Amino acid sequence: MNITENDIVGELVAKDYRTASVFKSEGIDFCCRGNRSIQEVSKHNNIETETLIEKLNAAITGTSGTTDYDSWPIDLLADYIEKKHHRYVEEKIAEIKPYLSKVVSVHGKQHPELEEIQVLFNGAAGELAMHMKKEELVLFPFIRKMVKSKQSNESIEVPHFGTVDNPIAMMKEEHDKEGIRFRKIAELSSNYTTPTDACNTYKVTYALLKEFEADLHLHIHLENNILFPKALKMEQDLLHTT
Repeated sequence: MNITENDIVGELVAKDYRTASVFKSEGIDFCCRGNRSIQEVSKHNNIETETLIEKLNAAITGTSGTTDYDSWPIDLLADYIEKKHHRYVEEKIAEIKPYLSKVVSVHGKQHPELEEIQVLFNGAAGELAMHMKKEELVLFPFIRKMVKSKQSNESIEVPHFGTVDNPIAMMKEEHDKEGIRFRKIAELSSNYTTPTDACNTYKVTYALLKEFEADLHLHIHLENNILFPKALKMEQDLLHTT
């Protein structure tokens, strides 16, 4: 793969997920804001474009066991997101909330940022629960219907939402909101760095939050940069063949 300054960040990660580690190490958002070019993110993050390209090339030429999600059928990818990432979000929210409550009660006076982090995370928990249900009940079932329709060479009924672009646009907008929310959490926590007086619960809470954000980045990347573009293309292909 020949990487240039005009390549789009999200598309690069979709082609080879090994590039994600480079973007993450440089503080570059490849999921919610993955529609920017290498040149744009380099300028925004005060990185030499050539240096960033060199790091990306080094990442993709090294050996790695990373999964080639871009090669998966989109119904399989939807199933994976639902069973892997949606379940993860549900399980970790239930685990993190009690930890946050305890840390706020014990350390909140000395570290007032904890209360704001708790408010932000609780807000994310509620919004993500509704967001995932919309995907599971509306968007993902339609994606599976499109795959079956293409396989059987049959026409597909126009959904009540008109075109798949409509729920996708809504999901991407909600992804952006969560991206902003977790950037704020990372900022308030000094990128999940615990203070010197932190107890073990404090340290575990920040570690869990950091892991949660990393999983959310992959989750959003799989949808914004791989699943959604392919679903839009499949719908157009079906419309042109019926």
